[in-house]
Amino acid sequence: MTQVHSIGPEVAGSRIFKFFAFLYGIAAYLIFLVTVLYAIGFVMGLVVPKSIDTGADTSAVEAVVINLLLMALFAVQHSVMARQRFKAWWTQYVPKPVERSTYVLFASLSLLLLFWQWRPMPAIVWNVEDPDLAVTVVTLSFAGWVLAFTSTFMINHFELFGLHQVTNHLIDKEASPPRFRTPLFYKFVRHPLYLGFIIAFWAAPTMTVGHLLFAAVTTIYILLGIALEERDLIDLFGDEYRQYKQRVAMLIPWRRSI
Repeated sequence: MTQVHSIGPEVAGSRIFKFFAFLYGIAAYLIFLVTVLYAIGFVMGLVVPKSIDTGADTSAVEAVVINLLLMALFAVQHSVMARQRFKAWWTQYVPKPVERSTYVLFASLSLLLLFWQWRPMPAIVWNVEDPDLAVTVVTLSFAGWVLAFTSTFMINHFELFGLHQVTNHLIDKEASPPRFRTPLFYKFVRHPLYLGFIIAFWAAPTMTVGHLLFAAVTTIYILLGIALEERDLIDLFGDEYRQYKQRVAMLIPWRRSI
């Protein structure tokens, strides 16, 4: 029996385990916060030591291959670990209270790897020369990040990123069953979080080839991710979510979409 297999209910339910699980959840959350802040600087070219348009010079072919592999690694990790079938297998080895925190940690690490190893492709696709218009575009990008971040609080930010689970486990509180809710932004689009990311990635006063590659691939991934996520939501909420899909647009407000 491996060390991982030896984590049974009596260990997972112990007070020491609960405390360390709570600390683990906090650590995973703090790493997530650092990653998000770095992501904003990385995409917008602000403050951080290495942005999407800086780094070692490489050939165009090498840059495309490495960047696509980095984005594929994140996409596979992020999608596979979010599926219910994987969770059912995964929680045989990882205690359920820290499953979400582990998912968040792995997602953060794969993003940090992307930031570190990203190869710039600095050729300019478009450049907004008018200063006022450039400021408007930057403001729109910030608005996208704000939309994405605030959308998480409208559902359950701390559950989404694992803190709720480890806190409940620490205080011996049973998790509430999932409820279907559509607060504020969710009354206009089904996925305001993803809409925020799309806006943040595309609203660039100077769009380089590397930035364009990042924005295009992540947008395709978001659309595929929505399809997978909505399949899970239909399995969870049934007709309630089907009716929501018919009533509310996916990404573009006031426009019906499947």
